[in-house]
Amino acid sequence: MSSVGLLVILAVYLFILFYIAHWAEKRSHSKWTNNPYIYSLSLAVYCTAWTYYGSIGVAADSGLSYLPIYLGPVLIIPVWMIILKKIIRISRVNKISSIADFISLRYGNSRFLGALVTMVCIFGIVPYISLQLKSISDTFHIVTKTQSSSDIFTDTTTYVCIALALFASYYGTRYVDASEKRRGIVTAVAIESILKLVFFLIVGVYVTYFVYNGFGDIYDKASVLEGFAKKNSVGGLTNGINWLFLCVLSLFAIFLLPRQFHTSIVENNKESHIKTAMWLFPLYLLLFNIFVFPIAWGGNILFQGKGLNSDTYSLLIPQFFNNNFLTVLVFLGGFSAAISMIVVSSIALSIMLSNNLLIPYGFIGSLKNISPEKNSKRILNSRKIGIFSLIIIAYAIYRIFILDYSLVSIGLVSFVVIAQLAPSFFGALFWRRGSNIGAVVGIILGFLISIYTLLIPYAIGITKSSSLFIQEGPWGIELLKPFQLFGLDYLQPIPHAFFWSMFFNTMSYLAVSVSFKGNYRERNYAEMFVDINKYISNHEDAFVWKGTAYISDIQKVLQRFLGEERTKRALSIFNLKYNVDKNATMADSRFIKFAENLLTGHIGTASAKILISSVIKEDKVSLPEVLRILEESKENIIVNKKLTETSNELKKISEQLKNANQELVNKDIQKDDFLDTVTHELRTPITAIRAASEILYEDDDIPDELRKQFLQNIISESDRLNRLIDKILDLEKFETGKQKIYLSKNNISRTIRKTLESLSQLIKNRTITIDFQEANKEIKAFYDEERIVQVVHNLLSNAIKFCSQTDGKISIKIKENKEDIEVQIHNNGRVIKEEDFEAIFDKFYQSRNQNVKKPIGSGLGLAICKQIIEHHKGRIWAENTDGKGVTFIFTLPNYNTTENIQK
Repeated sequence: MSSVGLLVILAVYLFILFYIAHWAEKRSHSKWTNNPYIYSLSLAVYCTAWTYYGSIGVAADSGLSYLPIYLGPVLIIPVWMIILKKIIRISRVNKISSIADFISLRYGNSRFLGALVTMVCIFGIVPYISLQLKSISDTFHIVTKTQSSSDIFTDTTTYVCIALALFASYYGTRYVDASEKRRGIVTAVAIESILKLVFFLIVGVYVTYFVYNGFGDIYDKASVLEGFAKKNSVGGLTNGINWLFLCVLSLFAIFLLPRQFHTSIVENNKESHIKTAMWLFPLYLLLFNIFVFPIAWGGNILFQGKGLNSDTYSLLIPQFFNNNFLTVLVFLGGFSAAISMIVVSSIALSIMLSNNLLIPYGFIGSLKNISPEKNSKRILNSRKIGIFSLIIIAYAIYRIFILDYSLVSIGLVSFVVIAQLAPSFFGALFWRRGSNIGAVVGIILGFLISIYTLLIPYAIGITKSSSLFIQEGPWGIELLKPFQLFGLDYLQPIPHAFFWSMFFNTMSYLAVSVSFKGNYRERNYAEMFVDINKYISNHEDAFVWKGTAYISDIQKVLQRFLGEERTKRALSIFNLKYNVDKNATMADSRFIKFAENLLTGHIGTASAKILISSVIKEDKVSLPEVLRILEESKENIIVNKKLTETSNELKKISEQLKNANQELVNKDIQKDDFLDTVTHELRTPITAIRAASEILYEDDDIPDELRKQFLQNIISESDRLNRLIDKILDLEKFETGKQKIYLSKNNISRTIRKTLESLSQLIKNRTITIDFQEANKEIKAFYDEERIVQVVHNLLSNAIKFCSQTDGKISIKIKENKEDIEVQIHNNGRVIKEEDFEAIFDKFYQSRNQNVKKPIGSGLGLAICKQIIEHHKGRIWAENTDGKGVTFIFTLPNYNTTENIQK
């Protein structure tokens, strides 16, 4: 393919990435940009051009030696989730935006330690960026079949660097607060992760199943090649130890690489996203490695003896078969792998460079007395300059030093350098005794050992057999040979350098930390880091500080960076959180910590401490006093937690008492209504009886016919009075358990017909239509027929009472289920409010949705029905029927007594 054509494709591709980043930045709260899958895929920035091309080169030249780099992250995954969650919590509450901030804050806000970590990261990562540029350049010339140019103006990589620097500086420096989320960058990286995986799988399938006839075919043909069996075995103990060190090295990298820290910690929106990352990230690595072996050995078979660069087999194979489309796809996948690493790493390093080197050691003094707008502009410009500078330096290293080395060799050198942060980093999480001096000494010694055993030999030229330094050691001292230090001659250069640098780093960190205790600030942060779960909700409470500080002075410092409006808003949040009087003038330790956190995202932890310290007077605190205050703080946190739990419990109890009281009030109202109704009901028949009796008593000449009528009224009203008293007594007996039911085998259809006959005249008077849908079987059950008649009578009486006044209709259905017999009585009157469905079965209750002003009846009918049905081990309830009336349903247990009606 022509260079111009490929450049056009690259330009379009970069434009698409710019657009994706722009779109995601505008929709930072959208579910498409803020979800666990985007977060998990962004972690795949771990898979750089080294993974995309270099793994194939290692597999082709050394067999299975490429696996340890992926085994380390996979093996640590279960523990990784726990550790990662702890780091995220620490970083979130302290507004940490880089690994340099993280380590320097733990060891007492040490400015020097933050700068040291930054320098180590720059030394380790800038050559790694150069590695990515090398991959872009090499693969571009392979695809276009051109030669690399010594002229930087005709080198395509020059313009790629400029484009990436513009992209990273624009989207990576949009926020002054470095701890803000950059959804545009993260989404673009996640999309690139998908593309590079898909393109790699496509070429893997192509090589395995189109060039060859599957894995078996490749294995059969490769197994006859020289050295195949030896390369594709773990080997003896020596090789196993090399593998072990490489696994540990890659394990450290997943935590310590600045780009990994940035994507996994700084860009994490929710802790819950880790759960998805826990399975998706290892799956991603697994998928990436499925076709490494087929491509590597498929290339060895095709290009045996031709001396081609095995790193580029994924490009050379489709190109060999003139498949230009697939060749370009593979190139774009490798390009994605490279630029995602370059962009994220340059952003992470620029934040460290500005917050831990330029500001604390450069222009922090000039930031004190200028406006927030100018401060913000200077901070952002420093980061932009940092991004451009880092990429230019990486480009220079690529042009001068790195052209002769493989992708994997330079990548592993970077891993060894970054690994020097491991003892102080993991010590910060789990060891309280770790000190600033121990961390500094350990990192410096480990870094110097890695320079001696790796960087110097690589700079001289690892293949130069004439180098006396490499072959004999300095001054001919064989024990100091860089690749066989102190006589250790069975480790490969990378594991060898890693072992010795880690040995001196870790031992010096432990020994110095134990020998020289850190100051009170270090011990303070040690407690807060190690026990973050105890302090996460009120971490300001755990900050130990004594001295004199005025809120107004600190407020002026904050305004120079946050602006007046944001500062006021932050102070309001603090006052509300800790119930502080807004008119208070003196600042306490909580406010000092709160203010430092607000500044940390802008200028880093060390600079934040310097600025706040410039306007306060701090008294020294002894270590025993720190421990005492921390112990008190723990106790206060526990007490506050218990008080909060007690308060919540009291609120719950208070709410329950309130509800119970309201229920009692409602019951009292219902009882009053009941007594009013019962009094009325009792008075009515008594009044009628008294009136009729008086007439009969006073008038001896009353006609016989009229006398009989009055006597009949007395009898009927007495019966009415008797029924009312019976209901009250029935209900009382059911509730107290004194009422007995007498079960016998009965036909439910016959029971309902008997009840209908007793109400036939009333039904006829109301001109109501009855639709009784009897079953085609004679359904019998054991129940107290007298009581079930009472239930059906009550339900039918209610149905008659509330039926439609014009075209009243009552439907009765009997339904036999496996467990019970169900009776449904429906009327086409008004519906019942849903909130009344349960209440209508309470005693004293009368529906307020009746067609009369004054409720009719005693309010006991449905309550008695419920008691009767429940005594039969059944259920009763009401349902509205699509706005066309109400259905009352009750069930009785089915004892399998069905008999065919024909019998």
